[in-house]
Amino acid sequence: MSAKAWLSKKLPSGKIMCEACAHACKLDEGEYGICGVRKVENGELKLLVYGKAAAMNVDPVEKKPMYHFLPGSQVFSFGTVGCNLSCSFCQNFEISQFPQEHEHKIFGKDLPPKLAVDLALQYGCKAIAYTYNEPIVWFEYTYDTAKLAKEAGLKNIYVTSGYETHKALDKLADVIDGMNIDLKAFIDEFYKELCGARLKPVLEAIKYAYKKGFWIEITTLFIPGKNDSEEEMRQIANFIASIDTAIPWHVSGFYPTYKMLDTNPTPPDTLLKAYKIGKDEGLKFVYVGNFNAPEFTATYCPACGYKVIERAGYLGEKVVNHLQDGRCPKCHTFIPGVWK
Repeated sequence: MSAKAWLSKKLPSGKIMCEACAHACKLDEGEYGICGVRKVENGELKLLVYGKAAAMNVDPVEKKPMYHFLPGSQVFSFGTVGCNLSCSFCQNFEISQFPQEHEHKIFGKDLPPKLAVDLALQYGCKAIAYTYNEPIVWFEYTYDTAKLAKEAGLKNIYVTSGYETHKALDKLADVIDGMNIDLKAFIDEFYKELCGARLKPVLEAIKYAYKKGFWIEITTLFIPGKNDSEEEMRQIANFIASIDTAIPWHVSGFYPTYKMLDTNPTPPDTLLKAYKIGKDEGLKFVYVGNFNAPEFTATYCPACGYKVIERAGYLGEKVVNHLQDGRCPKCHTFIPGVWK
């Protein structure tokens, strides 16, 4: 079904400007946004995927990845088709790029906001994650669901590429508790050539989201020969540390997919180098993803070094949380995060 995409405004020229993401598409009647799921119909911007979930699942919160957010809990995860980025290495391209590659067709199962909340509660989840594709392109659907979820005592997580406008983040601050934001690279050319986007809006969104009080975790997927130089790793780590050294940084490995099948997987040594650089730049919490090494997925108290959260398994499915009201049981230092 379609619904009014109310995060938009009419311009003096008669075009409708979408205010959800940094592309700020300005559209005439019948035109689609870059995302493929926002379209002007009868003088209004419509969201074409409202209530239509292309993917849904119950996941460990660690899979998002969120390591300082209700550890060991399950989250109800869902997404739609469409995306405002066109990453050549997208792992979910079958849904994210579907409208763009199929003449603006969409698909999905009916999942109105109330049903999403009801299912999350039925499955014993502590939160709902808006994920699999970029949630800002289905902003109104996420907002309505998150509002109901919050009323039902659930928390809400955005898994995003960080292309939200300040106006969108202002609205989301009322209902979204945590965000995992991709910082895909620190070079604008990478974003332009491989993602159809720009770096600056992402950096601005991260800083603004932190200022608005969202719990933030950052993920970087390192691709051989594209964004894995030591200099770029250090730039990313330094940027995160300049905001807050307590922001967790997840470094993860690329596997050949979509339009980058001829690129080699990321060697484990690359991830370990990023881990060390993150620590060297002052980050208190750096985690290695896509790599079964419990010592690099555990959370350690930055004050005394005690292992406060243990994680085992490829995606950290086995979690033992030793925190006591968010504090280290040994030295009582508070570990930043969302613990209840």
